[in-house]
Amino acid sequence: MKKIRLALLSGGISSEREVSLNSGRQVFEALDKDRYDIALYDPKTDLKKLVMDADSLDAALIILHGPFGEDGTIQGLLDLLNLPYQGAGVLGSAVAMNKRVSKKLFEAAGIPMPAYLSFSMNEAIDPSRVVKSLGLPLVVKPACAGSSVGMTIVREERDLEAAIALGFTHDDAILMETYIKGIELTCGVLGNESPEALPVIEIIPGEGYEFFDYTAKYTAGATREICPARIDDAVTKKVQDLAVRAHEALYLKGYSRTDMILSDHQLYVLETNTIPGMTATSLYPQSAQVAGLSFTKLLDRLIDLALAEHEKTKLRRAL
Repeated sequence: MKKIRLALLSGGISSEREVSLNSGRQVFEALDKDRYDIALYDPKTDLKKLVMDADSLDAALIILHGPFGEDGTIQGLLDLLNLPYQGAGVLGSAVAMNKRVSKKLFEAAGIPMPAYLSFSMNEAIDPSRVVKSLGLPLVVKPACAGSSVGMTIVREERDLEAAIALGFTHDDAILMETYIKGIELTCGVLGNESPEALPVIEIIPGEGYEFFDYTAKYTAGATREICPARIDDAVTKKVQDLAVRAHEALYLKGYSRTDMILSDHQLYVLETNTIPGMTATSLYPQSAQVAGLSFTKLLDRLIDLALAEHEKTKLRRAL
């Protein structure tokens, strides 16, 4: 069998660069070397080389997180190069990365969410009005960042100004949400035309962590992750249904992972990730493993989905 010539993209220029590089290393180790000839590219330094090599490549595997990797920019470049890649295209990547836009689409689809407000950097923000609208505690986070970067739980009005300032160091727009205490859940989705939900994972941040923040995500042993989650079948079905609905509302393809909170028997969708963490112990591969897909087989499946989707998008090309 002829090997697939695969570009593995990791690194990049976002605040999640180190996470991406670590994921890229583990993905490289897991890929089936009998099936793929793998070339490594770091968009921080290798974009010109990727463009020059494009005609000799069959597909790309994007292991990038945050802006300039998960927001549609690299996807647009790969489209111009006529190079298949896994996951969402330009549209889905852009709207999912921008929490302000994704929430509008969730609202239109009737997907339950915490109450929220959004602000641009040039807007005046009255802390007392924010607190009156959302109550306390509330969550402040950048509109376009991942891995909980720049996120704060605000418990006192006097702390809101500092949280806003931190959010604006990562983006020119921020979101504020009512804080909902409950069981943290996440659910992956896999597939193109008929996406299916994977087993649900329950996330339990360790002592000393207020929520599943950047440190809790990436510090070994800091968080317990239970799959399948300790919820009954009826709630499991609702979580999986919401994950698929969120995936479809954002025009995604291939795969995604949607984070939720279960509080007083009510589910609230927080956000959807278009390129979930891809180390062997990351949430999405853990869930796939429970569903019967090893890390290596999961990567095969994502690349197969990428090639299948590319066959359809070729219809858009005049030449």
